[in-house]
This record gives sequence, structure tokens and C-alpha cells, in this order.
Amino acid sequence: MTLQPSILFVCLGNICRSPLAEAAFRIEAIAAGLTVSVDSAGTGAWHVGEPPDARARATARRHGVSIEGYRARQIGVDDFFRFDEIVAMDRQNLVDLAGLAPRGATARLSLLLDHVPGREGHGIADPYYGGPEGFERTWDEVTVGARGLVARLLEG
Repeated sequence: MTLQPSILFVCLGNICRSPLAEAAFRIEAIAAGLTVSVDSAGTGAWHVGEPPDARARATARRHGVSIEGYRARQIGVDDFFRFDEIVAMDRQNLVDLAGLAPRGATARLSLLLDHVPGREGHGIADPYYGGPEGFERTWDEVTVGARGLVARLLEG
């Protein structure tokens, strides 16, 4: 791990879960005094250049953070070398990332909830097809995962 860890959060389209995870992680890292480089991306290209889903933006606002300036992007080969950790939101994202990883990739792959004792191997449900309550549940889960990841990074 470098002195300033770099973390990339990944979901399917980079408009719901991964932007919320990025925001929650930024909050937790700042609160812990941890200097990090953080970003988010999607495995697919459907929403490249678009802002996060309006429900994700509203959820972030309710929790005191703006993700208005975020723009969706698709993960690229260079990300597997630029980031220390690539953190997937669910098992399918993790499988897709493992398939996309080039030979010699240096990033460590994990699920966000792998960093929460007792939640290892669990994914964060995609709230896209539901209502605002699903985005609140996502916020709660990414926050717990972000806290766990920050704690692990602080331990070294």
C-alpha cells in the first residue's frame, strides 16, 4: 500500500452505488484524517459523462454531501495499475472486474462489504429500479463499508 492509498469504487453504470460509495468513503477518510485518492467507475458504458442518478444525488444531499459534480465513467485498463484497491459493489461486478483485469494488474480487488466483519462476500443491492428508500439503504451500506475500509487502511 502506498503512503496515500488510492481507491476506485465500481458498480454497473457508475450512477447509483459507486458514486455514493465514493462520497461516503471521502467523508469517512476525512473524519479519520486519512489522505486518499478516490474515484468511482462503472463496468458498463451506458451512462458515461452523465451525473449520478437524481435519487442518488438527493440521498447524498440528505447526508450533507454533494455529488453533483461527479460524472460517470467506465473503468479502463490503466485503472488496474493506477489504483491500489478496486472495490466492487456486488459479486457480478467483482467477477466482471476479474475478467477485465489485465495480466500483471496491481490493484487488489474486493467487495465493499468484505471490509465489514460478518458481511464478507455480501453485495450491495442495486437501488436503480426501486424508490428512494433503496437509495437510503444503499447509503447506509456504503457508509458501513467505507468505515470498515478506512479502519483497515489505518491498520496498515
